[in-house]
Amino acid sequence: MTEAIAATGPRTTDDAVLQLQRESESQHLTRTAVTGLLATGFVVVAFGALLLPSHRSFSLVALLSALVAYAIASRVEVEFPGFAAIPTEAIFVVMWFVLPLQALPLAVVGAMLLGRLPDVIRGRMPADRLALVVGSCWHSVGPALLLYFVGSRAPHWSDVPYYAAALAAQFAFDFASTYAQTRSIVPISPRALLESTALVWSFDLVLAPLGLLAAFPAYRDPAALLLLMPMVLIVARVGREREEKNDKVLELKEAYQGTTYLLGDMIESDDAYTGSHSRDVVELVLAVADRLGLDADAQRMAEFTALLHDVGKLRIPTEVINKPGPLDDAERELMNTHTILGQEMLERAGGLLGEVGPYVRSCHEHWDGNGYPDRLAGESIPLVARVVCTCDAWSAMTTDRSYRKALSLEAAKEELRRCAGTQFDPQVVDALLAVL
Repeated sequence: MTEAIAATGPRTTDDAVLQLQRESESQHLTRTAVTGLLATGFVVVAFGALLLPSHRSFSLVALLSALVAYAIASRVEVEFPGFAAIPTEAIFVVMWFVLPLQALPLAVVGAMLLGRLPDVIRGRMPADRLALVVGSCWHSVGPALLLYFVGSRAPHWSDVPYYAAALAAQFAFDFASTYAQTRSIVPISPRALLESTALVWSFDLVLAPLGLLAAFPAYRDPAALLLLMPMVLIVARVGREREEKNDKVLELKEAYQGTTYLLGDMIESDDAYTGSHSRDVVELVLAVADRLGLDADAQRMAEFTALLHDVGKLRIPTEVINKPGPLDDAERELMNTHTILGQEMLERAGGLLGEVGPYVRSCHEHWDGNGYPDRLAGESIPLVARVVCTCDAWSAMTTDRSYRKALSLEAAKEELRRCAGTQFDPQVVDALLAVL
């Protein structure tokens, strides 16, 4: 893209910006349209359901108890690795038995809007975002339809298969509406979305039996639904503690990242090439790590390793580091100790930096076993180190040095391909070539 812009001039740049703006506006319109359709469709279904004959008498106590309990629970969020959940499921299951089933979707959306009302009043949520809230209530339609046609009756253990089917219907409607909304924002496959939503469903599966137990007394006295509130308060407490813990972990990671960049600045002050080179390698490493599908923790480790892979050079004499020409054998042998020195420095620092040490040590190992310092080969070399090694070599080949000029991009790519399977992991080379 850079070459095309340079060749065709500023007008192409302006056109590209306008094209990106048009695509962004188009995506926004699509997202808004999908959200509006989901919300409108739900409202039509929810109010249309009220026209069905009622199998159960209406109870104001049941409605008020359900609205209050569900609204409060909807404001509680518990963070887990990869997802966040709200503890509404137990209350929702009780609502299957204390409210007329044709009114269930409308009660759920009313409770959700009631739960968001404080945020709207305080200006924390724009009013137009409420359409998202309405569109997220499609999950309530599945159980309402299934149980309505099964027939409203008191909770009974013999009907557990029906309740399991109702839960499956809830997940099916939830998945369909979530996929429509998410697909309007990002290109995601049904399988990928299923993997992420399954985590949320697992939380609901844990709470659903609790709701069924509470349904037995609530069927006779709807106010008994409020007995679930201590559970909601406990979950809220756990949620706050997890949030505080996650915040502290994030602060610690940021502190480690700050320390890492400080060390990078020290390298740069001692050797301008090594410092700027390390920053360039970081960008390449993160792109390749993402291409290879490394998880968040591995990507963070790769980032730190890329920035600190040359930290051991701080303990190599400056005259060797900045020698204006090739190193002799003794100097090369000394230079090759910098990965070991880097590991020692980082392990003395301890904590997360200590965990980076072994990766730094292995950043000059070769796929065929002819690297240093331990002559590791193949997959015995940590993947993070293999990624940094390849990106490090690319950056070195495409950068001017005191004793040689940088290779052209095509020549450097050809060198990568030539050394795939000997110096570099072929899979990492393919990923690097794909992201360049």
